[in-house]
Amino acid sequence: MPQATTDVRERIVNAAEHCFARYGVGKTTIEDIAAAAGLSRATVYRSFGGGRDEVILAVLLRDLRRFLDRLAARLATQASVSDGVVEGVVDAVAFVRGEPRVAALLTPEAAGHTQTAIAGAAEHVLRLCADRVRPYFAMAQREGLLRADITVEGAVEFLFRIISSMIALPRDGDPREFLRTYVVPALVESR
Repeated sequence: MPQATTDVRERIVNAAEHCFARYGVGKTTIEDIAAAAGLSRATVYRSFGGGRDEVILAVLLRDLRRFLDRLAARLATQASVSDGVVEGVVDAVAFVRGEPRVAALLTPEAAGHTQTAIAGAAEHVLRLCADRVRPYFAMAQREGLLRADITVEGAVEFLFRIISSMIALPRDGDPREFLRTYVVPALVESR
């Protein structure tokens, strides 16, 4: 992608992030984003052919990349794969709850977004997460720490579903014991 196009896309994503904070994801329009970026609507549509949904997804993916960078640093300090799974899920739940834009995209009824936009976002999120954990996943499987019969894509989707359910149906107290009892055994090789 040419540098000018990348710069314009980044400018639009920054403007969208600002508008989402000001108006909320559900009420932000392409006109709002274009005005905040100091660009025409046509330029926004040329840069993001999918329109508003594609801009929302770009903001979500940037937020997610930032979270995954912080999570990777934190997981490197965990004593075991089991601890990494538990703390990764706990951190992901806290991240989504603490980021209204992300929460709005993962709970479509709260934001009023179309199911199509959410499904597209989920697909991108799953792919990004799988790509980020793939090297660690492969290493853990080689060392016999993860079940050999699972795939990174399946494990990420499973954890994504667990995280989504924990957001939708919060538990009282610390969820770590629940995760250690029911989620960890689904992924980690028993010793």
